Amino acid sequence: MSCEVALIGFGEAGSTFAAAGGWDSRGCTYDVLPVRRAAAGAMARESAAEALADAPLVISLVTADAALPAARDYAALLSPGAIWCDGNSVAPGTKRAAAKAIEAAGGRYVDLAILAPVHPARLAVPLLLAGRAAADAETRLRALGFSNVRIVGEEVGRASAIKMIRSVMVKGIEALTDEMMEAARAAGVEDEVLSSLDASEKALPWARRAAYNLERMETHGARRAAEMDESAKTLLSLGVAPVMTHGTVLRQRQAPGRKGEIA
Repeated sequence: MSCEVALIGFGEAGSTFAAAGGWDSRGCTYDVLPVRRAAAGAMARESAAEALADAPLVISLVTADAALPAARDYAALLSPGAIWCDGNSVAPGTKRAAAKAIEAAGGRYVDLAILAPVHPARLAVPLLLAGRAAADAETRLRALGFSNVRIVGEEVGRASAIKMIRSVMVKGIEALTDEMMEAARAAGVEDEVLSSLDASEKALPWARRAAYNLERMETHGARRAAEMDESAKTLLSLGVAPVMTHGTVLRQRQAPGRKGEIA
């Protein structure tokens, strides 16, 4: 029995999309883990070949280290012209390598970037598409219930580049928060640190915020690097490894030499 969509991987993202879209009668899935195949119910198939047979659209949602192997291993199982939407969080180069494998086998490859957690957005989660088959993929994804889909170009890797570079900030803020809070708790100044941040926070669009931050670094980077050196010493004295802070020292120290290079 053919499926309108085949999911490779039935973890958090795959299971969330399938449930939100009511894909039991429209989709099928294969996961290497038996427990996940069991969780997929009527959608589950016992082999990748069975899941991919005649499916016009495939969404790959595996772990990052399995993204390229999955494309290479399953490319030959695709029906001619099937679209492989690679929704895994991997580098643009990894997406391009996967595209070669899919297209060599007669499939069509689309670089798919998922820009937010799938909960609570579910089918409203922002999706970026890149690749020559992106327009066809968008039509099929919208028919499945996805409502926030945007094409960013024909070059495979462009959607992934947006996601990966954005993650530098998003995941970096999380790591900085962890380092800051560990030190604040160790020093017994958690409430004061957080309230001081509330008092100084400015609500700015990211384009203005980025320009402001870069100008501050280019103009005052050397002084700020020296200050952050002292911050690193403070964390060390509290038994907190200043991993992120040491990186800040390096970027601040280098910034004045790049003055004018970044608009």
